[in-house]
Amino acid sequence: MDADGGVVGGGLRAVWRAPVAERWAGRRPLWWTVGPAGDLAVLLVRRRHLRRGRHVKGWVGWSPRTPFDGLLLIRRADGSSERRSLAGVPLAPAHIALLPDGRLLTAAGRARRDDTTGEWRPNALLWAADGVPRGAGCLGDDIEVLVTDRGGRVWTAHGDEGMRGGHPESTAGLAGWSAEGRPVWGPRGRLPDVPLRGRAAATEGEHVWFVRSSGGGDGETYLTRVTPATGETTSRRSPVPAPDGFAVRGARAVFTRREHGRHAVEVVRARLVDGAWTVTGCSRARVPGRVVPHCGQGRDGALWLRAGDAWLSVDA
Repeated sequence: MDADGGVVGGGLRAVWRAPVAERWAGRRPLWWTVGPAGDLAVLLVRRRHLRRGRHVKGWVGWSPRTPFDGLLLIRRADGSSERRSLAGVPLAPAHIALLPDGRLLTAAGRARRDDTTGEWRPNALLWAADGVPRGAGCLGDDIEVLVTDRGGRVWTAHGDEGMRGGHPESTAGLAGWSAEGRPVWGPRGRLPDVPLRGRAAATEGEHVWFVRSSGGGDGETYLTRVTPATGETTSRRSPVPAPDGFAVRGARAVFTRREHGRHAVEVVRARLVDGAWTVTGCSRARVPGRVVPHCGQGRDGALWLRAGDAWLSVDA
C-alpha cells in the first residue's frame, strides 16, 4: 500500500494513497474507516459493478449493483498491510467500520420496514476476519455518521429523515449499539437542543464524540462527548460551524471544513478555555484530491482526512 509521508500544509501529512495497481485492475476505492487502533481500511469495488450518479462528485457518487464482490485493504498502524476478499455483498454500504477480532461492519445509510410485518429490515452486516458474514441487524435509519469504539460498540448520528422516520433509536438523533445491532445507549433528554443531523465523529480514549447540527431555533453546531462506561453526556457549542472533520485530545481540538469544488480545506484549531471551545488558529491547505462528504474521522487526537484517493492526517 503506497504511502509517502510528506507534509501537505496546515499541519496535514500524507499517510496513504490507493495503489495505482488497483486502478489498473479496474477497482475503485470507495468506503473507508479508521479503526480504534489507528488501522486504515478501504473497501474497493470493480468498476463493472458500479454506476455513477449524475450530480454527485467524487467517490461518494459511485454506487454498486448488488450483490457485488469487494476487496478490503487494511493499512495497519505499524505500516503492515492486509488484503481481504468479500464475496456477494448484498447491501450497498454507506459506511464501514473495524471491530475487535478482525471483524468488519458494513452498513447502509437507510433502513426500510418489511411490508408485511412492519419490522425494520437489517441494514448492517457483520463480517468475520475470514471474510464470511456472521450476522445482520438494523442500526437505525438515515445514518450520517458511524464510528466504533475500543470496546466494540457502534455509534451513529442520524439525519432529519431518520429522526422523523419512526425508528425508535433514530428519532433521538444519536445512538449507541452492540456490534450485533442491539441498542445500548441513547441521549434520553441529555442533549441541549434537538439534533438535526450528524456532521462528524471522533474517539478519544474511552470517550466518543459527535459533531452535530441543532434543529432548534439557534441553528448551532454542538460537540457532544459520551462516556460509554457510564452513559455520561456532555455537550458544548462548537467554535466552528458545520465542520466536516474533527479530532480532540484533552483540551485541544482540530477541525476541517472543505471548500466545495476545490482541492482545499480549512484547518481550524481550538482550545477548551473556561468551559468553552475557542478558536486559536486557522489556515488553508491545498490537498491532492477532491474533498467530499464523509471525508473526516478522528481517532485519539488525529484527524484523518480523505482527499480524492489520498489519505492525510493532522494532530489536534
